[in-house]
Amino acid sequence: MAEDIIIDFSKTTSMAIMILRYFNVIGSDPEGRLGEAPRAELREHGRISGACFDAGRGIIPGLKIRGTDYKTPDGTCIRDYIDVTDLVDAHVKALANAQVGKVGIYNVGTGKGKSVKEFVEACKKATGKDIKVENLSRRPGDYAEVYSDPSKIRRELNWTAQHTNLETSLRISWRWQKSHVNGYDPPVTVG
Repeated sequence: MAEDIIIDFSKTTSMAIMILRYFNVIGSDPEGRLGEAPRAELREHGRISGACFDAGRGIIPGLKIRGTDYKTPDGTCIRDYIDVTDLVDAHVKALANAQVGKVGIYNVGTGKGKSVKEFVEACKKATGKDIKVENLSRRPGDYAEVYSDPSKIRRELNWTAQHTNLETSLRISWRWQKSHVNGYDPPVTVG
């Protein structure tokens, strides 16, 4: 619906418009300037990367995997994880190629999926923490596999995900997490 509204709007403006469909964004800026810092009240409903890091930091007791009986190789959902550095690059390419009167719509992902179990194992290796996992029943409506088809963005914008090693992306993000224990808030002074 949102895309339909944007497309309708594009017919009434001289703005160049691009629509990027993100998949599961992970990672942090490799230079350490930006990272994921969800507000405390959003933690329970946050993304798996945030939950992994919260478990690794002892903020929550462990991870809850919802569904281990899907028709996938290890029984857990498969998702397409896109590193935020690649996402930034996709935005730059989209802006450089935006044209008035032509709405570009692109999937931004790797085109490959990793299972939730694979994600958790990569997170354990990246953090060096033994993260406790609790297996729960499926969430209603979850698909077993969701991953992108990035062929259009590759063909039209010459963009391809470059940072596709899950453990490396998580290690960079973990480094940010450890150096920003209060997110973007000022450090807490004890004393």
